[in-house]
Amino acid sequence: MYYPFGYLSQFTQEAPGQKTLADLCKVLPSDGYPIGRLDKDSEGLLLLSNDKLLNHRLLNPSFRHTRTYWVQVEGIPTAEALEKIRQGVDIRINKKIHRTAPAKVQQLPVPPPLAERNPPIRFRANIPTTWLKLQLTEGKNRQVRRMCAKVGYPTLRLVRQASEDLQLGKMEIGEIREINQGELLKFLKISNLH
Repeated sequence: MYYPFGYLSQFTQEAPGQKTLADLCKVLPSDGYPIGRLDKDSEGLLLLSNDKLLNHRLLNPSFRHTRTYWVQVEGIPTAEALEKIRQGVDIRINKKIHRTAPAKVQQLPVPPPLAERNPPIRFRANIPTTWLKLQLTEGKNRQVRRMCAKVGYPTLRLVRQASEDLQLGKMEIGEIREINQGELLKFLKISNLH
């Protein structure tokens, strides 16, 4: 699905009034669940399945599953800042220091083809923004935001664009598409779940 900004990537509220996947996914099987999470300040590709083996394969760090993000940051990152992201940076996860795995990052020459976010990101005329394409093979809590902040460039908008070769493509925000397991495994570069 194209998970929208402002929702919890789970089916139950943590506090009254929160929007969850239950508000978006009225037709999913009752045993379906999100594979991987996006925080409510993020958006983009979210896989939903009832296959526990697929969940394990995509979330276990030993399989080094690639996730691609489009990240709008405040300012114009230096070559040195981008190199630090490529090499790995120290971020705090659960009150412990975690050294991120090497990542791929590049500045996009033009903004990606995305619909406007609702609500829109904050705009400040005197501070430019930059879009980055960032590829990770691990998925720690708020990792992309923490990595960008660590090198001095706060995240304004974060969109998961792809998991391996499975991409958002021309999906609309909130859209859900069903895909058969054979196609899904091909896109995810998984030859065998067992």
